[in-house]
Amino acid sequence: MSVKGAGPKGARGRRFDQALDPAAAALNASVDFDQRLLAHDVAGSIAHAEMLAARGLITAEDLEKIVTGLRSVEAQLASGALPWDDALEDVHMNVEARLVDQIGDPGRRLHTARSRNDQVATDLRLYAIGSAEQLIDLIDELRRALLVQARAHVDTLMPGYTHLQRAQPVRLAHHLLAYDAMLSRDRGRIADAAFRADESPLGSGALAGTTLPIDREHTARALGFGDVTHNSLDAVGDRDFAIELVAACALVQLHLSRLGEELVLWATQEFGFVRIGEAYSSGSSLMPQKKNPDLAELVRAKAGRVVGAWVTLATVVKGLPLAYNKDLQETQEPLYDAVETVAACLEVARGMIQTAEFNVERMRTAIGVGHLVATELADYLVAKQVPFREAHDIAGHLVRVADERSVELAALDLATLRAAHPAFDADVDQWLDPERAVDRRDLPGGPARARVLAEIARIADELE
Repeated sequence: MSVKGAGPKGARGRRFDQALDPAAAALNASVDFDQRLLAHDVAGSIAHAEMLAARGLITAEDLEKIVTGLRSVEAQLASGALPWDDALEDVHMNVEARLVDQIGDPGRRLHTARSRNDQVATDLRLYAIGSAEQLIDLIDELRRALLVQARAHVDTLMPGYTHLQRAQPVRLAHHLLAYDAMLSRDRGRIADAAFRADESPLGSGALAGTTLPIDREHTARALGFGDVTHNSLDAVGDRDFAIELVAACALVQLHLSRLGEELVLWATQEFGFVRIGEAYSSGSSLMPQKKNPDLAELVRAKAGRVVGAWVTLATVVKGLPLAYNKDLQETQEPLYDAVETVAACLEVARGMIQTAEFNVERMRTAIGVGHLVATELADYLVAKQVPFREAHDIAGHLVRVADERSVELAALDLATLRAAHPAFDADVDQWLDPERAVDRRDLPGGPARARVLAEIARIADELE
């Protein structure tokens, strides 16, 4: 016989005579952030109820009332028609309490053979998988934006840098596609994290399963999981999938930070390589001439936040005994924050790349200053059978000569070159042309025009 008014009051019920201290209740509550799990929690509850009915643990009539009630509660909570109640601690108790209020005893049967421990573990895995899919879509959109700009700038030459010093000429397309390479790896890591999250903990109970004849595979299939977890203790205490996803997010954000840094540098008057769209720039409250790359700077800065989320997750889980501990509640906010921060930054980065206007002439001019073809002189001598270390030394000497004359290497006459080494001949001029220098680097992963076009085609096929 049911006890009227015995709906869930947090998880305390009649076991406790005294309510939580208000400060303790505030610290204990998670509904302010775990309401993000509402859709996942309802989906998990419907799958659980359907399994209970299939196993004869609740009636078909109960099932119908539970499913209808859950969908109604979800709609009311999502729309704000029903306010969230901090006194009910979390999303799970808010849903269940409102369900009991609306349908009575059938709602009290929903939690049969289930604990909040396996419930939250299931919800979080569903959240992680859904978030991974969202992030992969956003990564691919940014990659497409990079690909469009790469196609437009196959023939745009620019300085490649090491140590932030001009090093060798490359194609702007090749430079942009370096970020595609990073994002492609990020995509793989996120997909990998989702793959390992793809096991259903539902049915693990509080830590040791249940004596009731449930069907874990049933709920796993209904929720779209590929498998069930294989150890109940691990299942309720595991947050590896969250740590792994946030670690992948941290790497995404590190790469976005590098992109943001280059956009900030390139947008300076000193570089003058790019103009960032006005929709992604800000002015100054004092200096009317300013156009600041604020969004690129924020994307750069958010790396600290996402890396911090990963450190928080790892620190919370470190040293926890099996199985479930309340500490695990603290893994939720860093997970949500990391996912939402990276998602926002991917969208902004895509917009910045789409609206970026590259100064082709400024880049080309920059190639002509700083002896970027010095390596070509060394390679020329190597082609004439001069040992590389000797060729490198000769090229370095000629750079010094050019500096003393305040000219570039290409301006040195043949007599000067031959004075450094007799192997130099009139055909050396062809080696000092930047475009030919780039195209001689015709090897897999190189910046030669044919290789860049092939890479663009490969990436396009992959994205399609």
